[in-house]
Amino acid sequence: MCHGELHLKSLQFPESGVLIFQEDLRLIANNQEKMPSASCDTLLDDIEDIVSQEDSKPQDRHFVRKHVVPKVRRRNTQKYLQDENSPPSDSTIPGIQKIWIRTWGCSHNNSDGEYMAGQLAAYGYKITENASEADLWLLNSCTVKNPAEDHFRNSIKKAQEENKKIVLAGCVPQAQPRQDYLKGLSIIGVQQIDRVVEVVEETIKGHSVRLLGQKKDNGKRLGGARLDLPKIRKNPLIEIISINTGCLNACTYCKTKHARGDLASYPVDELVDRARQSFQEGVCEIWLTSEDTGAYGRDIGTSLPALLWKLVEVIPEGAMLRLGMTNPPYILEHLEEMAKILNHPRVYAFLHIPVQSASDTVLMEMKREYCVADFKRVVDFLKDKVPGITIATDIICGFPGETDQDFQETVKLVEEYKFPSLFINQFYPRPGTPAAKMEQVPAQVKKQRTKDLSQVFHSYNPYDHKIGERQKVLVTEESFDSKFYVAHNRFYEQVLVPKNPTFMGKMVEVNVYESGKHFMKGQPVSDAKVYAPSISKPLAKGEISGLTEEFRNMLGNHLNAVSHTLGATQQDSASSRMALQLQRLHQDCTLRMSVVLALFAFLFAFLIKVCN
Repeated sequence: MCHGELHLKSLQFPESGVLIFQEDLRLIANNQEKMPSASCDTLLDDIEDIVSQEDSKPQDRHFVRKHVVPKVRRRNTQKYLQDENSPPSDSTIPGIQKIWIRTWGCSHNNSDGEYMAGQLAAYGYKITENASEADLWLLNSCTVKNPAEDHFRNSIKKAQEENKKIVLAGCVPQAQPRQDYLKGLSIIGVQQIDRVVEVVEETIKGHSVRLLGQKKDNGKRLGGARLDLPKIRKNPLIEIISINTGCLNACTYCKTKHARGDLASYPVDELVDRARQSFQEGVCEIWLTSEDTGAYGRDIGTSLPALLWKLVEVIPEGAMLRLGMTNPPYILEHLEEMAKILNHPRVYAFLHIPVQSASDTVLMEMKREYCVADFKRVVDFLKDKVPGITIATDIICGFPGETDQDFQETVKLVEEYKFPSLFINQFYPRPGTPAAKMEQVPAQVKKQRTKDLSQVFHSYNPYDHKIGERQKVLVTEESFDSKFYVAHNRFYEQVLVPKNPTFMGKMVEVNVYESGKHFMKGQPVSDAKVYAPSISKPLAKGEISGLTEEFRNMLGNHLNAVSHTLGATQQDSASSRMALQLQRLHQDCTLRMSVVLALFAFLFAFLIKVCN
């Protein structure tokens, strides 16, 4: 089977069940030939001829068993009716199974997981949060760090131990599909998620399917699957839109490049349509995501600012847009325009710009294509033009060749800028990357540097000066401990508010009365006005988004095929039950005839004895 192609055949059912039914009917016919007939071909001279002297006499049996109470077998009518309408327990009809989906990694990966869940649910599969009750596990992986892949591998092992059907997705199998622990398992590539139903169907039938091809149009690589596919949002209030896939860099430590490839952007109009549709379904917050949002459009003759200006036109009042990660080289060209956009009232003043290291020597070994001065220029400009902006960044500790002096430069950068959001990562060599072949920093040194930098990060509180402020916050989710609702202010800083159901999905005004390392707490002001986005009511949790007319037609054809097959299976099941009923009827007739003959013999013998 070629990667990227799968030709589905009409559902075929093994004929073994039908053959068994026919065999049952033949057995009934054979038994009928062997059983005694009710009419006798030869006449008996005396009924005594059929009773030997060793046999007990009828009257003896009569006195031994004075009372015979027939036992009535009651049929469970409810269970019988349920069985009538259910497929056989060993059925492999696709579209009726329960599926558990687990996703690791970035928001791009989470968006892919939501699309796969939506398509499967639209075709009739039940998406469950209970892994143990699922018939199939769909594991959507991340290849950025070793721990994430370890979790993925352990989940595969657990699924195999529990005899679950397995479909693998995400960056791990896309980048290295020939790994030993992936052998014999179905894989769906990161650009093939629109064919997840096909892969799941074939896997349920017992086949191993691999779709790893790239989406192309006239030889040009596309951004991936269509954006208007059905999806189930993990949070009905938040829409994650991947604006492009892949990137233009070749970082020596990055495994994601092997999976996502080079830059491929979605057209502006498709992204705007997706955003508009999301708002019509009650979404109040949009996240733009990709491996590098700053590089958007370079392959199709447009740019990130051009896209953002089109998007803000369709954002309703009370809703917000959050921009995803961008690398320094590409944002440098658009600083003026980006500052204007980040000052827009419906765009969060937030930007994630990974620096990875404050040592130019290390950055060169990483092939990051910028120097520390470039990073500082971007941050300083935005802080000046967008007052209060939140800058988030990433740092890798213990990259091959990093010296103590290199590390101290990174520490100084953190102390200078006091980033409120900082992602600190210990370096993990990923198989197949150039950095994995470099001379490694000792594990203990990497751990210590990670610990030291974490201590620097926790030495300052970025929100203490905001206590007493009055802020507008957009409420979108519940906190992990279920004690608060989670909201974000203009700078995408986390604010915890009381759990008032009327706040969810709305923008409210609060007074900040407490702060922590990663959050603030706000109390709604007494005269607070609740700003409801001028959009529709949100979809229910688990409800399918984006069922287009085209998809509905495809869905209708599929369900008709499944219904026809299910009906045929139920018909075969009904034939089986009819055959069994015929066999039981024949056995009942034979038993009754035997009882009649025995009673007749008993009565005849009794009359003869009385007469004598």
